[in-house]
Amino acid sequence: MTNLITTAAILALSASTAFAAGHCADGKTLTEGTLTVATGNPAYYPWVMDDAPESGKGFEAAVAFAVAEEMGFAADAVTWVRSSFDEAIQPGPKNFDVNLQQFSITEEREKVVDFSVPYYAAPMAVLVSGSVADTPAEADAMKGLLWGAMGGTTAVPMLMDAIGPNKDPLLYGDNADVTAAMQANQIDAALFDLPTALYLSAVVVEGSAVIGQFPADRSENPDEFGMLMEEGNPLKACVDEAIMSLKGSGKLDAIEAEWLQQTTGVPLIK
Repeated sequence: MTNLITTAAILALSASTAFAAGHCADGKTLTEGTLTVATGNPAYYPWVMDDAPESGKGFEAAVAFAVAEEMGFAADAVTWVRSSFDEAIQPGPKNFDVNLQQFSITEEREKVVDFSVPYYAAPMAVLVSGSVADTPAEADAMKGLLWGAMGGTTAVPMLMDAIGPNKDPLLYGDNADVTAAMQANQIDAALFDLPTALYLSAVVVEGSAVIGQFPADRSENPDEFGMLMEEGNPLKACVDEAIMSLKGSGKLDAIEAEWLQQTTGVPLIK
């Protein structure tokens, strides 16, 4: 029995050492010895600070470097590239190993790309223009607002299900367009993840307010973010193992606490 336990311990240590040394990723990245990571163009606070992912500052930038380290890649072996949201979720070859751009994991997307296990569960929040900033955090009170949303995202079905606005929402190509529509007073309200909504209210959309949020676990399928990869990417198992290791060690929670935890005072929507 002692020999069996010793053997098992040695095997476990060997596996851990091989993983830490990056053996898991050998021959599986686009460029040998380098992990190519994609983000948006531009990439926004608090996901990436100052549009400079190479700094490691911002939640997703920090997560990317932490995952890379778990896989055995030093910081100088991480290469950053840019991609649009829509470009990344299309089927076909990718110019990156992994892409962090607040991609919600959905069954439809998983038909054409692969996702890692989740690295973040994001609560959605309601951002409104200044003219309706006193709207109560109640679904019934929000039905009469003119909504905007980014087409093709989970925000649209969530909006229709949770709020059921009186008028169909205006759909836009990306969140930048949604934000511009609010700045131009074309819409009253929109759904964003909470950290983005707080930033937009504080910095981008003058006079706007974050009036309410939905709990991340409001349904059986909370909005979870995963690292996006080309379908069939052999690196997926390595990435999953790295994320699970970060969760188990508490490092992922520490990164989230550093970059995303805020005392917001934003009420739950009734």
